Amino acid sequence: MKALVKLKLKPVLLCILFSGLAAGSIAQDMNDQSELDKRVQKFLEEHRQEWNDLNVPFEDGQVLYDLIVDNNYQSALEIGTSTGHSTIWIAWALSKTGGKLITIEIDKERQKQAIENLEAAGLSDFVDFRLGNAHQLVKELEGPFDFVFSDADKDWYVQYFKDIDPKLEEGGRFTAHNVLQNMNGIQEYMDFVKKQQGYETIVDKSSSSGIAISLKK
Repeated sequence: MKALVKLKLKPVLLCILFSGLAAGSIAQDMNDQSELDKRVQKFLEEHRQEWNDLNVPFEDGQVLYDLIVDNNYQSALEIGTSTGHSTIWIAWALSKTGGKLITIEIDKERQKQAIENLEAAGLSDFVDFRLGNAHQLVKELEGPFDFVFSDADKDWYVQYFKDIDPKLEEGGRFTAHNVLQNMNGIQEYMDFVKKQQGYETIVDKSSSSGIAISLKK
């Protein structure tokens, strides 16, 4: 009889044990995320006034972060790393969704600085750095992606969009930077993207730069 009782208790004990382990794992993950958040916030605040060299403004970084977190995007592409300000915001968001970022930069020295910045912020594990010409690399990427941020040569925005379109998932977003500025290629891109029937495009005006946000229906 005692043996029978022990056998009946075993599944219950195992359930309690595994529940405890799961709860402990969840608590540890939350603690790790909290520590990472503090580290990233500290890094961003300390360097807030230092982002030159083709980087996005702080406000635009926040827009990218919110888009990813709010929509649980997990497969992101950035065209134009520069020294990594936008990369940090995107990677930070992906650390919360369990995602990964591929980021492309053509300049070796800028990429080197970006890698150092992402390591300092504690986010390098969420980023796959690619060095080379995005004109070719974007075509070669397999995808699929659910979030894309284009911030490279503006006169190539239309072609980047065309190359990414078949690799962008429904419900995904293609975002393009500097669309409120008078730069070569911007008007052509805006005219083009607004005509895409499979997309709904709005412009975020949080900063003077402007981000065109195109949702794939």
